[in-house]
Amino acid sequence: MSAPRAVTVTSSLADRAAHGRNARRRAPRSGHGEFAAGPDRPDVVDVLERQSAGRLPELVPIRYGRMLGSPFRFYRGAAAVMATDLGALPETGLRVQLCGDAHLLNFGLLGSPERHLVFDINDFDETFPGPFEWDVKRLAASFAVAGRANGFTEKEQNDAVRTCVRAYRERMRQFAGMRTLDIWYAREGADRMRELLASATNREAGRRTAKAATRARARTHMRAFAELTRLTPEGRRIAADPPLITPLRDLRGGPAREEEDKELPTLLEAYARTLSADRRHLLRRFRLVDVARKVVGIGSVGTRCWILLLLGRDDDDPLLLQAKEARESVLAPHTGGERYDNQGRRVVAGQRLMQAAGDIFLGWTHLVGLDGRGRDFYVRQLWDWKGTVRPETWDPDLLRLSGQVCGTSLARAHARSGDPVAISAYLGGGDRFDRALTRFAQAYADRNERDFEALGEAARSGRIVAAGL
Repeated sequence: MSAPRAVTVTSSLADRAAHGRNARRRAPRSGHGEFAAGPDRPDVVDVLERQSAGRLPELVPIRYGRMLGSPFRFYRGAAAVMATDLGALPETGLRVQLCGDAHLLNFGLLGSPERHLVFDINDFDETFPGPFEWDVKRLAASFAVAGRANGFTEKEQNDAVRTCVRAYRERMRQFAGMRTLDIWYAREGADRMRELLASATNREAGRRTAKAATRARARTHMRAFAELTRLTPEGRRIAADPPLITPLRDLRGGPAREEEDKELPTLLEAYARTLSADRRHLLRRFRLVDVARKVVGIGSVGTRCWILLLLGRDDDDPLLLQAKEARESVLAPHTGGERYDNQGRRVVAGQRLMQAAGDIFLGWTHLVGLDGRGRDFYVRQLWDWKGTVRPETWDPDLLRLSGQVCGTSLARAHARSGDPVAISAYLGGGDRFDRALTRFAQAYADRNERDFEALGEAARSGRIVAAGL
């Protein structure tokens, strides 16, 4: 997987800045505020149905049911829809490694290998090289959609959006003045979050952040082990909770199930070869004892996702891994970029490039089943100090402050792979880009509500089947 296109290292700072300012001719900053779906926009249900092709058919109704929970839940599952819309807009040409699905719930607290708590992007299923503003637009619009879901006024929504985009722009300006290695080592830690919140003099935000940090540190592999497994006469095994968690032993039977039964041990062996020698050595200290299929997220429902229980010295020495099917990024058809021979490798390479602190067990593999179809997977630890948030419980101040930390974190991820000098020069020192994306966020939130209603109508008419899980 190659890095996103960037200016050469021999380019002067002045040339790089000029390159960024020249991008305003292709995509004026104020023009980013415009969004209107054209007459040739694909039908939203068709887009989602095409994405469902090849997924496990018994799980697809769960995906639709989760998306129909609210316009914000729909937005989380509709990355393919927004990718189609973004691909039709003028672009800057200033390329970075994109997250591809940069909504506010795909950011959070994570544990670094050094056991520090950091704030970072935590989902890379759709990562792909492309113009930096696509991530910023998806993130900005997510704050408008979430604010509407909470009943906030348009002004309160706009405050959160502007704070997010301004934080991105100002942090990118800082990176433009930093040395290359300093950019690479930069991270948004929990301490940085507390500083930002303290500067806002919001006691409730500070209290909730401290509580979130405590919860994140508690979400260890041992807690996952306690919650997801049980003792049986055969030893420690994954507890069934169908259809959300279904052990492989309960799925056996029939050609397709036999295929999956044979695939999974091979998946682990092939995955181990993608790890560094020291981590491969560590993995070999564990033995695989159980596997279960797990339903995860919203947009990923229906793809194959397995949790693998491995044990070390005894039944109280676990390692829980998640092997998740990786399909082509929703951005790929719209960027004109290269294709990848392994989508799991695409996810891993993008994550390593964007994330300041990665999972030591992050790897990938490719398998060909008995049906002759190849499937790519990426593998990571199931839980590793991963914090969760509930934006439906936030007040407007917390939404706005979340915009600040998400915006700064996204800027850091983009500065690692793109040219912060060019991007900062494009954005400029004023708020023209901020104001434009505030208008875009509201326009796209309107579009998202109409798309949500279209999916609901498809369910009511029987065009799709939605399950209430």
